[in-house]
Amino acid sequence: MSIQDVIIQRRRRAFDREGWLALFGRIALIALIAYLVFTQAFLLTQNHGQNMFPALKDGDLCIVYRTGLMALTGEKLKSGDIITYTCEGQRLIGRVAAAAGDIVMITQDGDLSVNGVRQTGEIVFPTYPRDGASYPLKVPEGELFVLGDYRTQAKDSRDTGTVPVKSVEGKVISILRRRGL
Repeated sequence: MSIQDVIIQRRRRAFDREGWLALFGRIALIALIAYLVFTQAFLLTQNHGQNMFPALKDGDLCIVYRTGLMALTGEKLKSGDIITYTCEGQRLIGRVAAAAGDIVMITQDGDLSVNGVRQTGEIVFPTYPRDGASYPLKVPEGELFVLGDYRTQAKDSRDTGTVPVKSVEGKVISILRRRGL
């Protein structure tokens, strides 16, 4: 074997080693970016229970747009948004019914009105008052009134009171159904 052949073999091995190192470096970079995206910008969480039935079913995966990123872009939470929040050490999912300054009224007949406007729509379950709040209720500054869609069974602001905005993790932007997973 000539010196030229030895040099060519060593170059090939060096190029192969560099190729593998470059591949592993790219894989590590992609994994780091995915980790940062799903821990800092977005959250992937699973819905537990039937609080949001029929919009969300038990076991559905939710992609959540974190409030920290929302603050950077200037986006605000509004009525109708589905959010994740922490209450008494639990992660809950609910729908914003009213924001700071809004007046919420729930009657014994199961009617919900916000700022004097009766709330109707896709929610098929009546909204009965509970012991957690008295009505009419003015939502304090920096807080939200959150309800579950399965109004007769959900644990929400009627039980725990208004939700501080600082305990909101983010807004649900996509739902991945669990069927077939």
